[in-house]
Amino acid sequence: MTPDPRVGSSHNGDNSSAVTIAKAARSAFESSQLLPPLERVTALQEIKKELEASKDAILAANQKDIELAQVEVDAGRMSGSLLKRLDLNKGDKWDSMLQGVTDVASLPDPTGRVTYASELDDDLELYRITCPIGVLLVIFEARPEVVVNIAALAIKSGNAAILKGGKESSNTASLLSQAIQRALSRTSLPETYIQTIQTRAEVSALLDLDQYIDLVIPRGSNSLVRNIQNNTRIPVMGHADGLCNVYLDESADVEKAIRVVVDSKTDYPAACNAVETLIIHESLLQSVWPKVAQALLQADVQLLCDSPTLHALSALSPGPANLSTHVHPSTPSSYTTEHLTLTLSVVSLPSLASAIQWINSHSSHHTDAIVTESEESASLFCRGVDSAGTFVNASTRFADGFRFGFGTEVGISTGKIHARGPVGLEGLVIYKYILKSKGEKGHVVGEFGVGAEKKKYKHEDIATTSLPF
Repeated sequence: MTPDPRVGSSHNGDNSSAVTIAKAARSAFESSQLLPPLERVTALQEIKKELEASKDAILAANQKDIELAQVEVDAGRMSGSLLKRLDLNKGDKWDSMLQGVTDVASLPDPTGRVTYASELDDDLELYRITCPIGVLLVIFEARPEVVVNIAALAIKSGNAAILKGGKESSNTASLLSQAIQRALSRTSLPETYIQTIQTRAEVSALLDLDQYIDLVIPRGSNSLVRNIQNNTRIPVMGHADGLCNVYLDESADVEKAIRVVVDSKTDYPAACNAVETLIIHESLLQSVWPKVAQALLQADVQLLCDSPTLHALSALSPGPANLSTHVHPSTPSSYTTEHLTLTLSVVSLPSLASAIQWINSHSSHHTDAIVTESEESASLFCRGVDSAGTFVNASTRFADGFRFGFGTEVGISTGKIHARGPVGLEGLVIYKYILKSKGEKGHVVGEFGVGAEKKKYKHEDIATTSLPF
């Protein structure tokens, strides 16, 4: 097979180019449905091999992206948090990306599972089975490893995908895409199963092509998600920002509070699952709060405090050495800002009920946590907070597809459609109904009804997890 020259390269962005890309994706999806699922696993194995072989070139391209981004940061045109997300060689990010491919390949096939089976009549059986969504258009910012994450999930779940990354990671994304394309060329999957685009004009054109594209998944800011939603008829699965909260309940253990809050803020501040607001029960202002604050200040966290929490810290004697430089009064906008840095907004509230109300009105419904020793408070919090993830005595940073055992994730959905929270394989399948008559003459609706001569539906459950053919 010859690699698709569009992958990793720029298109002219006109409508004819978009139609060509979308048609190719639709054709690739439809033809792939006739292949055995094992072929998708083989494709993932080939992709991992190709990425390993291309590591040096990909990391060199990544370094170029980082250097170009640093110029933008120095000029004030890009945030430092965006720059941090670019580095593919930081920590274990490269190895985690490859491990994600392996993990996804080893997960059970999410397609072809029977989720409902009923006998409507003698020899008339109804089955509901899981199946791919179709063609995905995924738009994301900064993180270049997302190209591989989404490609792996799309392939394993049987979906074709068109990917658009941020311009700040274009060099890295281009080489990652080319590696994926080379790997696909050695398999029975169509080469256009995973395609990439480079320009906003191409995105705009593709958003009009609902006859070919089944789902748009934007990963990024609220403004990005809203812009996509307002400019397409295609269903949108929004992956927006993370205004995550941690609430210290009146029964909070101080050691748990310190560990959960510090990790939630400092483990990776630029991530969407990092905490942005700390809520303190007012009974803890003179006990737990000062100790948590000291731990945060030791970790170089800037604190934006309301009056009660600010007053509690100003009364400390002796105060932390960086108290005057790192503790500041908050403003109303502090609690609606995704800082993505070592900055944390702090507010005190009088009750669990007020904390739940605060979170539901201020958060982005991503992930929120409570630190408590009360089972009742934990239960009320988890039931009352309207977010994709509600955690008890655990860091918000656990909100992640890899940590949940999904292999990797497309993103974290804060919406309320078929997928919510970290979206892995199950979030990329839908279902179809299969009705099979085994009767000698087949079945027709006209034989059923309410009259004496009419047949009645049985609607009896069938105990099975597999189709009869």
